[in-house]
Amino acid sequence: MRALHRDFPSTLISLNEYDVLFNISRAPGRRLRLKDLNRTVLISQPSVSRLVDRLVARGLVAKHDDPDDGRGTIVTITAEGFDLFRTVAVEHMQSITSHVGQALDEDELRTLAALCDRLRAGVADEAHRA
Repeated sequence: MRALHRDFPSTLISLNEYDVLFNISRAPGRRLRLKDLNRTVLISQPSVSRLVDRLVARGLVAKHDDPDDGRGTIVTITAEGFDLFRTVAVEHMQSITSHVGQALDEDELRTLAALCDRLRAGVADEAHRA
């Protein structure tokens, strides 16, 4: 993680901002409840709220009231935010490949991806039960 953080390819967004954009971009309709976003990123809830506000101010995400929960907030990625995310993602994937990809062969990478998917699904199931 230190190597990936050190080699993070963008001076335009931080690794934490990228993490938020990544999670929103993967959500259905590229929209995610703020409550759910808090469960998927690696920073604390107050930090996520401040980070989202900074991304809103930069025009990279938008916040909307949750129509199903008057207290909730939906966060969506804007077209500008998605374009920036994709640009940084390509470079970031190259860094990941250089640090991790060369240590594993194709079968091991497929196994790792399957295990990560299972872990992600387990965490998501646990979060929904909470």
